[in-house]
Amino acid sequence: MDAAKIKEKSDSFVKAAASVIVGKDEEIRLLLTALYAGGHVLIEDLPGTGKTMLARTVSALLAGEMRRIQFTPDLMPSDVTGLNIYNQKSGEFVLVRGPVFTDILLADEINRATPRTQSALLEAMQERQVTIDGNRLPLSDTFMVIATQNPVETTGTYPLPEAQLDRFTMRLSLGRLNEEEELALIDRFMNDEPIERLESVMTNEVLTKIQKSVRKIHVHKECRRYIIRLANATRESSGFRNGVSGRAVLALVACAQSYAAIRGRDYVTPDDIKYLVPFVWAHRLAGSGLKNESARLLDMLISGTEVPVEEWSR
Repeated sequence: MDAAKIKEKSDSFVKAAASVIVGKDEEIRLLLTALYAGGHVLIEDLPGTGKTMLARTVSALLAGEMRRIQFTPDLMPSDVTGLNIYNQKSGEFVLVRGPVFTDILLADEINRATPRTQSALLEAMQERQVTIDGNRLPLSDTFMVIATQNPVETTGTYPLPEAQLDRFTMRLSLGRLNEEEELALIDRFMNDEPIERLESVMTNEVLTKIQKSVRKIHVHKECRRYIIRLANATRESSGFRNGVSGRAVLALVACAQSYAAIRGRDYVTPDDIKYLVPFVWAHRLAGSGLKNESARLLDMLISGTEVPVEEWSR
């Protein structure tokens, strides 16, 4: 599937999602970017800003199965992955699969569960498999976690472990609507529930084809060097305890390829990379613990790194 066709499919998806989600077309494109890159998305914002509605909308537009877990302090790891239960009638253990066996997993308010339960998703997110009683069980080829979380300052939350944050391809924030957008929101939901009218616009087969196609989007050697220079800048900065990992570098490459295709190009530009860095890397960088300060430091590193100038389509 060429870039023009991917853009056409993506535009149709965004248009359908915009019939429910007001004023967040770019956030929808970014979520699609992570989906095409085979990654997972963490949506972080204050309660009531539409995090869960966005996740539900995207799931409704994909033809695959979607299952939801409401994360709570008493949730156990086996409630996520499943477990073997002894059947007295047959005298055998029977596997009861957890909600992780799906195409799209909505992990709602993930940081309200304990770190032990949060870690139940580590293997699933990285290797697309879970291990139950020593048996490795594969997950869907299009398995994706869309997690929502409230800011860590919110009462009753647990910070996500760094190992899990590194497995999220992107972190998005929806923010507040302006006055006109909020009026449109009232008009849209006052007498109706538009999400109930949504029909899928992308099958698993089409999604798989897009995921394979975006991996062929051209990334010029100087763009690859640019990504490495940015990564090394985070590793050498005294403002971060650790720089970004190799996984983060690969995630940025994959997202740049996906975003270029969504924009209708068969090649990546440095502008794609600069634009995506905060979404792909900011949540992975542990600085002073202040999110705004970490974002400011990252912006400074991006601004201070030389941008290559080439013919990117070759």
